Amino acid sequence: MTKIITNGLNLFYGKFHALKNVNSGFGENRITAIIGPSGCGKSTLLRVFNRMNDLIDGVRTEGEVVIGEKNILAPATDLVALRKKVGMVFQRPNPFPLSIYENIVFGERIHGDKVKDDKLDEIAEKSLRDVLLWDELKDRLNEPALRLSLEQKQRLCIARVIAVKPDVLLMDEPCSTLDPNATQRVEELMRELKNKYTIIIVTHNMQQAARVSDDTGFMLLGELIEFGNTETVFTAPSDKRTEDYITGRYG
Repeated sequence: MTKIITNGLNLFYGKFHALKNVNSGFGENRITAIIGPSGCGKSTLLRVFNRMNDLIDGVRTEGEVVIGEKNILAPATDLVALRKKVGMVFQRPNPFPLSIYENIVFGERIHGDKVKDDKLDEIAEKSLRDVLLWDELKDRLNEPALRLSLEQKQRLCIARVIAVKPDVLLMDEPCSTLDPNATQRVEELMRELKNKYTIIIVTHNMQQAARVSDDTGFMLLGELIEFGNTETVFTAPSDKRTEDYITGRYG
């Protein structure tokens, strides 16, 4: 089942044409990797899905992005509700300067109705269990989140996003600051999470894309050159530009 559909998607930063007629469909409960050289539009495409590009002056978007049968580019879109439904994890872990517990329940306090403490406790425990941190942190919930290791901070940021029950997880280079062992553990976590969420990951690491994703899109100069099953894209790409990038002859 397709979770996100883009139809004739174009995006401009002023006069610069950053995304060019992107047409694609992102599968539900699948991990989709977006690869391509620096400046090709990967992160711009990712930020379209929760309208983060709107925060940049001079941005103009054309076309449709359909999530849940609604075009999220429509002017009447409730951006707060959209960003609850489509959560984002950034390149560098960015926990708030609060306790571990308050980081996780922050979104529920902001987005939700008044919730009793025992309900918040349930949300905190479930979110930490989902990112496989509960056993490590259950006795440290009142400690500052900034004391955690880089990997723990990134997992905590994922827990903070999923605490508000999104449908989609966007991940922009989520392992770029992590060592190989931590990267492997976060990749294993992604595979677990796809049972509950649709995940789209931007990565420069083609090995990571090949390891973790079900589908892959290759972008070049703002165009989505190729999109399909990851194994097919990596072993039998239909476009020579994709093959040149994957084999290191481009970029």
